[in-house]
Amino acid sequence: MNRNKIKIFDSTLRDGSQGEGISFSVEDKLKIVKALDDLGINYIEAGNPGSNSKDLEFFERLSSLNLKNSKVVAFGSTRRKGITVEEDTNVNALLLANTSSVAIFGKSWDFHVTDIIRATLDENLVMIEDTIKFFKDKGKEVTFDAEHFFDGYKSNPEYALSALNSAVKAGVDYLALCDTNGGTFPDEVYEITKKVCEAFPNVEIGIHAHNDSSMGVANSIMAVKAGATQVQGTFTGFGERCGNANLSAIIPNLQLKKGYQCIPESQMINLTSTARYISEISNLSLSNNLPYVGSSAFAHKGGMHIDGVNKASHSFEHINPELVGNRRRFLMSEVSGRSSILNSIQKVNKNITKDSPEAQKVIDELKRLEHLGYQYEGAESSFELVVRKVLGMYTPTFKIDEFKTIGEHSIIGNKKNTSSIIKVSVDGKTEMTAEQGNGPVNALDKALRKALEVFYPELKNVYLTDYKVRVLDTENTTSAKVRVFMESTDGKRTWSTVGVSSDIIEASLIALKDSIEYKLIFDKENVK
Repeated sequence: MNRNKIKIFDSTLRDGSQGEGISFSVEDKLKIVKALDDLGINYIEAGNPGSNSKDLEFFERLSSLNLKNSKVVAFGSTRRKGITVEEDTNVNALLLANTSSVAIFGKSWDFHVTDIIRATLDENLVMIEDTIKFFKDKGKEVTFDAEHFFDGYKSNPEYALSALNSAVKAGVDYLALCDTNGGTFPDEVYEITKKVCEAFPNVEIGIHAHNDSSMGVANSIMAVKAGATQVQGTFTGFGERCGNANLSAIIPNLQLKKGYQCIPESQMINLTSTARYISEISNLSLSNNLPYVGSSAFAHKGGMHIDGVNKASHSFEHINPELVGNRRRFLMSEVSGRSSILNSIQKVNKNITKDSPEAQKVIDELKRLEHLGYQYEGAESSFELVVRKVLGMYTPTFKIDEFKTIGEHSIIGNKKNTSSIIKVSVDGKTEMTAEQGNGPVNALDKALRKALEVFYPELKNVYLTDYKVRVLDTENTTSAKVRVFMESTDGKRTWSTVGVSSDIIEASLIALKDSIEYKLIFDKENVK
């Protein structure tokens, strides 16, 4: 085996989905799979196909993605005690997922065997061996997740190793050592992992760390140093309790600093954009101070620091931020402001330089909008419209003259009905229309498109693919500002917009208006 090649095993869709506030739709999961595959992740653990109908639908639709780099992994447990592996419904559900790789978790802590699942120690070993042999006989690649392994090893090392040995006898491909409680220290992880590698030299060893002691990344690095060749985690570290080991930090730590190969070298610059994209899909704010990919990871505020970075960037930065697709930020600095957004401005007008007065005008407008709650990471189309307006390169394609939404809730039959009336004008001509929808935003969306299709028939092909709302100032309770994020497509391209208001309908309309205007402006400027 090549110990310099580390197989990255992403569990965002399985272990990550157990995090508080996380609820992936099938579409969300498919988008995340595609993003991870594009980045070059080796394994994507996608959940248990037998747990619910949503996961079953997800596995059925996976075949349409045509993945280039990743293996999708179905996840489940060893057979239950007292029945054969062929009789176990959860085991058979894994076969329905039709994945070439499966992950099977089983007990390696004697306490869990005797007091939690109430089996004998020998019976648990047979359950492990039976289940893994069942899948190997079906031609599957198998990872055995030894649940609570480090706690089990510290309690009864002989039995913990015997659990691994049962998996090895059955032909397992990977032995993943799980720090399920997240309480093991890096020195312990190193010593125990090293002993496991020595005991099973012909089997690849993995590490599955949790972050309950804030050591998920450190424990993963130390396991690799001890000989592990598979690292499990979630892409931005979210998961149950305090989360899982953060792969967006582990990957660059191993690849850029320790010389291991984790993802294709050409994809490292996409690390930050992938982390932010997955966070948006998950409807979570990506922590500003997240290593490597956070917006503050390379932010400098002190004047002496800024001077040092300008003279020699490595004096206050442990890597070049561009290596991971991030950027340097000089907070409260006119020069840095111009530098940080210059590339985006030049997409609109390539003649603008960092010393152009127009660049400062864009920065000032962005600061004003950010103070109001706007955030343009992941909403590049709204950002481009801001730049166009500041540079005088924006001509409205339509105007919303007035709109009204009406919500009704019938007590009889518990029927809900929302209507929207909207009046728009284009080049002096007006159109007024009404539509019904599933809630005010949907009704408004349908009414606006219906009115504008009179002038722009191409909008018939445009529809929303994502809609998320984030409350910005929760202390204001029901009067709080909200930020609405929308993703739209015309079947060929996808673009994202943002709107902010204390009125969720108005915030939605701002993002929706930007979405349509961006489509019309782009099409006009790219007519062949």
